[in-house]
Amino acid sequence: MNPSDDIPKLRMAAPETADELVHRLDRERRAANLERESDLEKSLAPFRVGSVPYLNAVPLTRGLEEQIVFEPPAKLAEMLRADELDAALVSITEVLFHDRYDVLDSIAVASLGEVVSVFLAHRVPLEEVKEVFCDPASLTSVSLLKVLLAERGLKPEFKPLADYSQAAQCDAVLLIGDRAIDFLRAPHAHQIWDLGTAWLELTGLPFVYAVWALRRDAQTAPLRRHLRAARDFGLDTLDHIISSRTEYDLDFRKDYLGWHIHFHLGADEKRGIKKFIELLRQHQTQPVFEPRYVV
Repeated sequence: MNPSDDIPKLRMAAPETADELVHRLDRERRAANLERESDLEKSLAPFRVGSVPYLNAVPLTRGLEEQIVFEPPAKLAEMLRADELDAALVSITEVLFHDRYDVLDSIAVASLGEVVSVFLAHRVPLEEVKEVFCDPASLTSVSLLKVLLAERGLKPEFKPLADYSQAAQCDAVLLIGDRAIDFLRAPHAHQIWDLGTAWLELTGLPFVYAVWALRRDAQTAPLRRHLRAARDFGLDTLDHIISSRTEYDLDFRKDYLGWHIHFHLGADEKRGIKKFIELLRQHQTQPVFEPRYVV
């Protein structure tokens, strides 16, 4: 007997078909995403973290949803000032008007041009607007609108909007977030002045609406790491977020999250913030502070 007859013959595995390859890669991707999601579960403790309940912030809290307090921007700012939160995704003006926060570098809610969800709806020409009713949840948007109007020599009176049901009856109303989108997609008799578009036309720069603000006296290095991981997870799975969310229709979610809004805070965004600081100082008397970025 030839000794080689006892050696098992090696067989080459059958090559994967294109469909089999796609299915295998999809399984591996889903398994990796489940592992990332599991790593983020319960990762925030003992930190207390808040974010806004708007579609535009969903990619920044992927995997952290069950650990986060969701409130409108003005409420989050109040909670931060009262030390009820260690970090929150807040309007950029909160960190510009209060020198008590660090800003997490590289993450923001921003737009380069049309933002869709921050606008002035007006039934009379801008030059004839005497009073503007404002969403009480808004902070940055009010300051941005005041700057944009002041640059045109306009200084109308600003009043709180008592109820969203009254928005359609106002000659000029400032709306933000999902409620703004609801108004935009419903029948209305208003012209829409998108503030992201107006800012780009004025400055040629992106506008930053919200950032992660961190209590300056807190040891937040682990928290910063988890917030960056959640952002990375959200952007890596943005297609899943767009397809699985139920707000509005799929085409709108694709355009809004994939085109109108972006989530990075880079050199251009920081130039936009500096320009906003310059114009705030020019058009109002409240002290404005430079943000302090931390990695």
